[in-house]
Amino acid sequence: MVFVPGEKSGNEPEEAKLQSTSKQIVQNAILQAVQQVSQESRRRESRTSDNRAHCPLGGQELTNKHEKK
Repeated sequence: MVFVPGEKSGNEPEEAKLQSTSKQIVQNAILQAVQQVSQESRRRESRTSDNRAHCPLGGQELTNKHEKK
């Protein structure tokens, strides 16, 4: 059976339920993707701040070693 866009199917309540369920699935998928991107961003920011904490002197450490020679 083929449906043309805009043509009513014989079972409208089921069609409406299917559309509603499909819409909910898409919304859930989008929400999950946004949450995942947000979590990954937080992890990256955390790693970046951790790296800065481990190198508090930055380039100064190299300069000081060079001056000792």
